Amino acid sequence: MKHHRKLKASLPAVLLAAAVLASLPACAKKPAWASKNDRLIAEQKIAVRTRDDIPAKGAVPNLADGIVTAPASLPEVLLAPGVKARMYWGKGNLVAWLTLEPNASLPKEALPAERIMIVMKGEVSQWLGGKNVEMRAVPRDDPDGTHGLTPRNDFLLLEKGAESTVQAGAAGAEIVEVYWPVRADYLAKAGVKDAPAAPESQFPVAPTVTPGTVYDLNDIQFTELQPGANSRLIGGHGAQLSFLRMDPGMTFAAHLHPEEQLMCVLRGAMDELILDASVPMKTGDLLYLPATMVHGGTVGDRGCDVLDVFFPPRPDYMAKKEAREAAFHAVVPAASKVDLFVDGAKSGPGLIFTEGPKWLNGKLYLSSMYFDQKWGFNPAKCATVEVDPDGTYRTISKGIQTNGLMPLPNGNLAACDMFGHRVVEMTVKGRIVRTLASAFEGKPIDGPNDLVVDAKGGIYFTDPQFTPDAKKFQPGRAVYYITPKGKTARIIPPNDFAMPNGVLLSPDGKTLYVNNTYDNESFWNVDTDKDNWIWAYDVNDDGTVKNGRKFACLVLTPEVTERKGRSSGADGMTIDENGGLYVATYMGVQVFNPKGEFLGLINTPTYPVSCCFGGDDRKTLFMVSYDKIYKVQANVRGLPYGPK
Repeated sequence: MKHHRKLKASLPAVLLAAAVLASLPACAKKPAWASKNDRLIAEQKIAVRTRDDIPAKGAVPNLADGIVTAPASLPEVLLAPGVKARMYWGKGNLVAWLTLEPNASLPKEALPAERIMIVMKGEVSQWLGGKNVEMRAVPRDDPDGTHGLTPRNDFLLLEKGAESTVQAGAAGAEIVEVYWPVRADYLAKAGVKDAPAAPESQFPVAPTVTPGTVYDLNDIQFTELQPGANSRLIGGHGAQLSFLRMDPGMTFAAHLHPEEQLMCVLRGAMDELILDASVPMKTGDLLYLPATMVHGGTVGDRGCDVLDVFFPPRPDYMAKKEAREAAFHAVVPAASKVDLFVDGAKSGPGLIFTEGPKWLNGKLYLSSMYFDQKWGFNPAKCATVEVDPDGTYRTISKGIQTNGLMPLPNGNLAACDMFGHRVVEMTVKGRIVRTLASAFEGKPIDGPNDLVVDAKGGIYFTDPQFTPDAKKFQPGRAVYYITPKGKTARIIPPNDFAMPNGVLLSPDGKTLYVNNTYDNESFWNVDTDKDNWIWAYDVNDDGTVKNGRKFACLVLTPEVTERKGRSSGADGMTIDENGGLYVATYMGVQVFNPKGEFLGLINTPTYPVSCCFGGDDRKTLFMVSYDKIYKVQANVRGLPYGPK
């Protein structure tokens, strides 16, 4: 169906207030806040975007215009035996937060409205396509030496008329439903009498997902709405959900839009600007912002996560989403799926904590390190592993806790023997040929972690002192360079980084990249200005570096910002032949273009520890994670290392 309604462009400042009034239907009563709103638009020259496809009539919202509301003030409605809901709605969308007791269910029905449903806690069985389909939520693990589950929140779009029933699992569940248009029977259960018939219209956007298909919210790419504000957007025909993550301290300037907005704070806090007043909002608070109301906000020092529901869906947000996804899918095709390549818990000699993957001579080499839950180590249980293209693997060395690996020009591997306090050269059969570095200024190196080889045969390596020794040999965490003649130099001073970890060179060898795993944490004894950034350095002819600068900002998990930390969990990195970076972090593999601009995330079931390109065409990205190896196909080739 063609859509004949068009969005109007922004208007000159002198017409802004008039435009807002003109957007109201002729029969509408001017709200009490409209005069102040008009004055703010004129005084602050706030841009106005109008549209003529929004129905004049709809449901009567149950939240007051621009008033922060606590969810406990809403009545708890019994939808079915063992199923309770708190609901709020605007003119076009209804949001219902449901708590289901163990094994409780919603009755089977033909949905009277379009529904987007997200599992927030527990598991449910959803009737879909003539059978029950399991949907679940999994919380993020606090990563330790043996565990690192990444979060999962399954969601589903069903169109009006679809047959549906939902039953909770044995532990119960919490789900959120968003309906368009507002469900009259839900309003009746909430005590609303004589609810008007819900209007249905056509809007100039299509659903963002295929109806009747289960997705994981964490697979949806972030869309940058403005610097510091990134959203996972889900849209149907008449509702748009924005799971918005806002960085600590960021600000939304005063603005407005013709779409109404239902807002719920999921985590953190912010001072919401409503007209000209700043109102604090905390976790759980609700807010209804009617169309055209001026608003903004400043985020607190722990960041803020919000669920915004817009009616109708915003075309400007869709344009941003499409642009971001186009840039990401130029690197990782939309059709590419993360596949489990090796399950080291079920096959072969076994894997424990995989690290340092590199592709060499048609095979994947990696370290299988041993840690217990509290990061206790045992080199006797460690191995270096060779993996065939079909996933068959074998141990090539035992008893050395190798970490980062890197091919050398002669076909061998440079390896960080982390708890052996040295960097060694190893054959692909696992034989140690020689020690490349073991001391600096007469004292042992503490714990070489990751490394990269330059075109001259020199080697950069990081030492984050992540070792069990109570007393360290060197004065702090640092980055070193082994010259082609075998001399070791410290090129980044001790404790410039709280925990320097992954290290890479640009394709032309002129730029060195270093990431930072931990920072601003009570459990770590060094705080720095490196925070959650990858830093770039110019490389001098002698291998030393200069001009350190911020290059790429890594996305943090909400658990980290909640405690005011800046730990990205950044570990191993790889690079494509164009200079794009791929960084294993708590959030997944974060992808950046050669300018350091964030493109997107590759989500894995457990948090990735390191990654590399491989395969015959170097277009397979391998990602190692505890006892698992995952892979995904890319559109770009990885930078080749080792023998040419």
